[in-house]
Amino acid sequence: QVQLVESGGGLVQAGGSLRLSCAASGRTFSNYVMGWFRQAPGKEREFVAAISWNGITTNYADSVKERFTISRNNAKNTVYLQMNSLKPEDTAVYYCAAAGATNEYNDWGQGTQVTVSS
Repeated sequence: QVQLVESGGGLVQAGGSLRLSCAASGRTFSNYVMGWFRQAPGKEREFVAAISWNGITTNYADSVKERFTISRNNAKNTVYLQMNSLKPEDTAVYYCAAAGATNEYNDWGQGTQVTVSS
C-alpha cells in the first residue's frame, strides 16, 4: 500500500493556473502508475490524467487535453498536475491515485479542493 497526500488546491479565477502535488510514501513509488481524478458536487468521480511509472507515457481526459499536464519526479516520490486555462467546470475535489501490478487504482489520497470562479 502507498500513502498519498495531495496539496496545491485553492480558489482561482477562470483562465488562471494551479499546480497540484501528490506526495507518496510507504512503497516504491516508481513501481506505480499514477493518476489524477476529480469529483464535482453531485457528479461521479472522473478520470483526469495518468502517467506511466517512468513518466514516458501519459494520457488525458478529452476535457483537459492541451490545458493540463501530468508529470512525476520519482526521486521526490511526487506526481504533479499543472492546470492552465482553468474553467469553472474544472471545479472539483481532485484526487491522486496509485495503480500497482493489478493496474487498478487501489490507493487514494484524501483530495484537494479546486474552485474556479467565473
